[in-house]
Amino acid sequence: MPLGSPTIVYSVRALYVATLSGLALYALHVIVLIILYLLHRGRPSPAAPSLPPTALPFVTVQVPLRNEQHVVHQVLEAVAGLDWPRDRFEIQILDDSDDETTITLEAEAARLRMQGLQIDIHHRPHPLGYKAGALAEGLARARGAFIALFDADFCPPADFLQRTVPHFFADPQLGMVQARWTHLNAEYSLMTRVQALALDAHFAVEHLARNRSGLLMNFNGAAGVWRRTAIETAGGWQPDTVTEDLDLSYRAQLAGWRLLYLPEVTAPAELPPLITAFKAQQTRWAKGASQCLRKLAGSIMRSRRLTLAQKVMALLHLSGYGNQPLILLMILLTLPMVLTAPTFSGFTAWLGVLASVPPVLYVLGQMHLHGDWGRRILVYPALMFLWIGLSWSLTRAILQGLLHWGGPFIRTPKFNIRGRSGSWKTSVYRPRVNAAWVAELLIGVYVGVAIWAALALGHIHLIPLALGYGLGEAMVVGLTLGQAFAGRRV
Repeated sequence: MPLGSPTIVYSVRALYVATLSGLALYALHVIVLIILYLLHRGRPSPAAPSLPPTALPFVTVQVPLRNEQHVVHQVLEAVAGLDWPRDRFEIQILDDSDDETTITLEAEAARLRMQGLQIDIHHRPHPLGYKAGALAEGLARARGAFIALFDADFCPPADFLQRTVPHFFADPQLGMVQARWTHLNAEYSLMTRVQALALDAHFAVEHLARNRSGLLMNFNGAAGVWRRTAIETAGGWQPDTVTEDLDLSYRAQLAGWRLLYLPEVTAPAELPPLITAFKAQQTRWAKGASQCLRKLAGSIMRSRRLTLAQKVMALLHLSGYGNQPLILLMILLTLPMVLTAPTFSGFTAWLGVLASVPPVLYVLGQMHLHGDWGRRILVYPALMFLWIGLSWSLTRAILQGLLHWGGPFIRTPKFNIRGRSGSWKTSVYRPRVNAAWVAELLIGVYVGVAIWAALALGHIHLIPLALGYGLGEAMVVGLTLGQAFAGRRV
């Protein structure tokens, strides 16, 4: 039997329907991307012209890093092995480290210079502007007409430049070429498997759908090549957001440059094995995306280059983390729903069906890339619970991004984990557990109270949904504390 006045019951019902409608809007965005993917998945990438060796341009390879003792050797070996004429190729290491990484870099660079490579280490003892500042300073020193970017955990194949740079000569308005990320340690743990599932959907389905249909897409910050003039005419690297890659790619497209996604060109990288590292990464991405939305929404809506469809999809793209506050609100509505037991029309059931469509995105991503997709997709429930459990942290990040510009760039630590081998437990880069888990625990307790109330009041039909929320919070808190204790025991 519902508790409270009819006004309270109506208010709870209206808030629930509004929240579900917001989630359905984001689900509709995913449905559009799925349809565009199905329409364009058979469309091949444009052919690149064949350039004679004498016509190959000068390329600068930039590797921005900070405190990457575990992986600095491998990234130097990988970029040094790129197949490109040595007299038209330089490597820039943009080093903001304050530990022994700098010493290792100098030794490795000296060794590679003896092999005829041009390597410049630009060390900044004071990392003003964080990654964006490092990239801006590096660009001012770069000699290349084209800039290839790799983070410290990437291992690009030798033919990466040969398969990307020639595309710029087929299209004078091409500003950036993005390759697909693959994973060095997807099978390491549950955390890496769920991340691989999410990233595969992003690269195999979302990127392809956006790029092949003419929608705005984003540069992912690594495994891409920029035309230098595109960076400069779009306003350069700017530190007022913590996702400088997303910001620049949108400004470049608003300035008339085109971006190209090449799914057949890949570069493997390491997935964060720790939930604390993953949470920090997602927090930065959510905060940066909201800063980019705040910064660029007006320019997008005023643009005469973009169609209405492009503008709407761009705004939904930049606000993609906006489903997290809605998920958090759904969780907080659990107890009021139990206590008031509002009734709903069939419209709400349709909204619920629409909001349940996004899992198809992940299935298609795995089917596109992997023959054993059926095994890989089995971790989807863990991914779903993970997003539920992160709703508090990501909602806070979104609010921070809407209220503040810039901010510290919280790096994602790398541990040189390959396949299922390697360990993070003894690393000095192991991130500390912050206080967010306390809020997540309290939210879990709140959901537990809602489940108890549902049992006491006989509202059994509300228990499965509440149980899902509780499992999400339990998963995040359990993994956070479990990894913290595991690190302390070493």
